[in-house]
Amino acid sequence: MNWSSARSWFKRHVTSDILFRLFLGQVVSFVLALMSFTSSLVAALGVDAPITQTSFTYFSLAVVYGSIVLYRGQKLRIPWYWYLALGFVDVQGNYLVNKAYQFSSITSVTLLDCWTVVWAIVLTYIFLATRYSLWQLLGAAICVLGLGLVLLSDAGVGGGGGSKPLLGDVLVIAGTIFFSMSNVGEEFCVKKKDRVEVVSMIGLFGMIVSGIQLSIFEIKTLESVTWSADIILALFGYTFASFMFYTIAPFVLKLSGATMFNLSLLTSDMWAVLVRILFYKQQVDWLYFLAFALVVIGLIIYSLTEKDPEPTPLLEDGNQSVQYQVLNDENMASLTS
Repeated sequence: MNWSSARSWFKRHVTSDILFRLFLGQVVSFVLALMSFTSSLVAALGVDAPITQTSFTYFSLAVVYGSIVLYRGQKLRIPWYWYLALGFVDVQGNYLVNKAYQFSSITSVTLLDCWTVVWAIVLTYIFLATRYSLWQLLGAAICVLGLGLVLLSDAGVGGGGGSKPLLGDVLVIAGTIFFSMSNVGEEFCVKKKDRVEVVSMIGLFGMIVSGIQLSIFEIKTLESVTWSADIILALFGYTFASFMFYTIAPFVLKLSGATMFNLSLLTSDMWAVLVRILFYKQQVDWLYFLAFALVVIGLIIYSLTEKDPEPTPLLEDGNQSVQYQVLNDENMASLTS
């Protein structure tokens, strides 16, 4: 391929629209990395209150998106107890992952967070009748292999970071189970109804569940915290980042689809490695880089072999259940209304 043909190919395929999608995807990736950084910073400042940490996020979602729902004057389109279940599993996922920062490094947490993809495959296969190709399963298997190297490093082969890295790894993996349940449930809800109602109800019931658990498990912890400007700023940073993540992610899915979305989020792990090296002055074991390379290869194989789902049984309002995190144009048009 000569220079003129290469330039012609570049002009045909690399458009301003594609560049905008890449930019927006990196905004979400940076927001996710900011969530990881601020959560690990809260832990480093000696605050062990993961429920309190996420309750501010749910409160902000409930206030902002709940106000929109109240302004519309609409009744709930999905029974409230489904939103309660969705809010409960989302709270548990956030709690376990944020708790893991007390014991493991930011690099391990962000890499192991990719387990959500594995559990999502299982749950969508069982409950939404989604079918996956052998190439997609191969990509997921390679991701699991890479994540296994993280566990190997944290077990002491390479000297992972954190006070109790294995315990932190177990908490993350448990958290991803709840996250996958939350994601699959949210997928089902947003395809039946609108995004604003779903996000507002996650915020409302997440705030209620967080408030109950906080009053039981974290009151004494909060009383013992010596509050400072650094702690308040770290909590504010986490709340802002997580609020933006809940807000922007559906728009990235609309513009780019699941392939670009997953590949964009993958770069958040690179940001986490840079944070660990530059901010925390920690050494990163060579197994992390090998694990990251395997996760990249696995997610690329999974994403590039993604295909349109096979016909599946209709939902109550006639919409078909489709592949994990893939939102069709018609449904997405209703999400942004």
